[in-house]
Order: sequence, then C-alpha cells, then structure tokens
Amino acid sequence: MHTIDDFVRLVRDELGMPLEEHQVSADLDQLPEWDSLYLLKLVTALEQATGRSLPVGRLLEARSLGEIYQLAAPA
Repeated sequence: MHTIDDFVRLVRDELGMPLEEHQVSADLDQLPEWDSLYLLKLVTALEQATGRSLPVGRLLEARSLGEIYQLAAPA
C-alpha cells in the first residue's frame, strides 16, 4: 500500500465498505456504517499490507481515514 488509491482499494476490499475517494477526509462519524469493528479490521489489514506494526493508540485518535492513511503510509 503506497498511494491513497491503494488505501481506498484496501478499505473497499478488506472491509467491504463502499468508500469513495472524497470520503477519505470525512470525519469517521460521517461514514455510513463505520464502527469500531471496522477500525480493528482495518488495522489488521494495514499491518498485513505494510508488514509492520502500527501505532494503535494513535490510530484510535484519528478522526478520518485520511489520518489513518497518514499513519500507515510509508515515510
């Protein structure tokens, strides 16, 4: 997972969430069906995709998928 397009594709494929690119910057509360189970699934999928552990505490503080992407994206 290197680009935002890869991230959106991962969210769609792994979570089964019909995510549009413009929704990446939306507050998580504004996403239809979003809940903590999605976050847990996303963390697992991201760790598998990146091959590294992610800062779960910081991910829990994220307010958008864009913030989650920034935490997971390679530096």
